[in-house]
Amino acid sequence: MDAVPALARWFHFMAAIMWLGLLYYFNFVQVAALKSATADGSAAAINRHIVPRALAWFRWAAVATWITGAALLGKNFTAAFTLQSGHLAIGIGAWLGTIMLINVWALLWPAQKRALGLVEATDAQRTAARRRAFIVSRFNLVLSFPLLFFMGPAAHTPAYF
Repeated sequence: MDAVPALARWFHFMAAIMWLGLLYYFNFVQVAALKSATADGSAAAINRHIVPRALAWFRWAAVATWITGAALLGKNFTAAFTLQSGHLAIGIGAWLGTIMLINVWALLWPAQKRALGLVEATDAQRTAARRRAFIVSRFNLVLSFPLLFFMGPAAHTPAYF
């Protein structure tokens, strides 16, 4: 096995585990935990110390996943993204990952910055930003399930596509 594709695959898997692991953490753990933390007054510490660090890892894991995935596609990059025969499954997975990456950087991160008070915003803007972040995060959560299917078994089993 050539060293560059082997390293790209390893980094792709590791970055994807980080990205999706944090996506699942935010959606399944943090949302409920922050409700409890708000009730007992400890949410401010979580929002100040944990959330910004987790979001940084989340954002950059998304970038690393996409770049290493593109490297793995190599000469098949165009065939995958144009959904050509033999590349349909991996192409759908690549498009799902691309949509999720765009959501992270163009919608989720700007909303999180407002919601967390990292940029100036009125209370109404913060409330709207929290709602937008929640919806975009849940949308990415929903997309992650077909993403895993199309990046995993479907992409490597000719019987599917």
